[in-house]
Amino acid sequence: MAASLQHLQSRLRLTDPSKQLTRSINFVIVVLIIANVVAIILESVESIGLAYRREFVLFEIFSVVVFSVEYIVRITCCPPPGASGSEALSARMKYVLSVHGLIDLLAIAPFYLSMFTGADLRFLRALRLIRILKLTRYSPAMTMLYRSIGRERHAITAAMCLLAIALVVTSCGIYFCERAAQPEAFGSIPAAIWWAVATLTTVGYGDVTPITVGGKMFGALVMILGVGLVALPTAILASTFADEMRRRREEFTAVADVALEDGILSGAELDELESLRARNGLSDEDAERILHHLSAARRQSTERCPNCGHERA
Repeated sequence: MAASLQHLQSRLRLTDPSKQLTRSINFVIVVLIIANVVAIILESVESIGLAYRREFVLFEIFSVVVFSVEYIVRITCCPPPGASGSEALSARMKYVLSVHGLIDLLAIAPFYLSMFTGADLRFLRALRLIRILKLTRYSPAMTMLYRSIGRERHAITAAMCLLAIALVVTSCGIYFCERAAQPEAFGSIPAAIWWAVATLTTVGYGDVTPITVGGKMFGALVMILGVGLVALPTAILASTFADEMRRRREEFTAVADVALEDGILSGAELDELESLRARNGLSDEDAERILHHLSAARRQSTERCPNCGHERA
């Protein structure tokens, strides 16, 4: 057991060639996604976009081909082995309508739409930035954030409802306080919403400010109220994110505890632990720390008498 833990950093890696190939392909796709985002940003600079227009077009075509092949392969391979025709169709439709499937489709849709319509519409070009959302598939942190939002969606929705109510009340209040003194800035409730948003979020741009005594007093109250209301969704999300991370560590600990029952980490067990570590977003140091702790606890339990609890001679 000690030898296994001593070489954990070097051994805790995928040894299956197919898994290594998968990791290599995922790495290439991640690099391509990042390169696409950088290209879209640089293309927006007029001098760069005009000077390298041909290169940008060729890179766009290459990227769309790669993403299209990836999309088709994912649709083809998503049914489980041995699935019947209806089951395979159901699995493929489930992927197509899933969040990741829709993102994959939207990542390539602007290119084909602009090609079929015969015009490179600006909004279609801007939609290419959706490709950055493809990174959520390869980022454990983004997956944890997505799951955290899903778990606390009711609490976050309630907090956002409170913010919406506060926004409406604040807009109405400042409208009645300032409409006579500043009709150009607070001439209507919709016009006052801008000030309400900037004040509730404690941004305070200062482009529109109350000048009456009542407006200033009301504005001070809104500032104090905004500190607590805006922090509420953030606190909920941060707490849930921490709980999700703790749950993933506990899941890895439970699987590692079972793997260490015989005191030896086999190659298959190391592969399983590495897959779980990567999927749960744990670092190599976290995995090694957990395994060392489990190993020490098991070694201590074997060195003590099960009846009296004293160390064995």
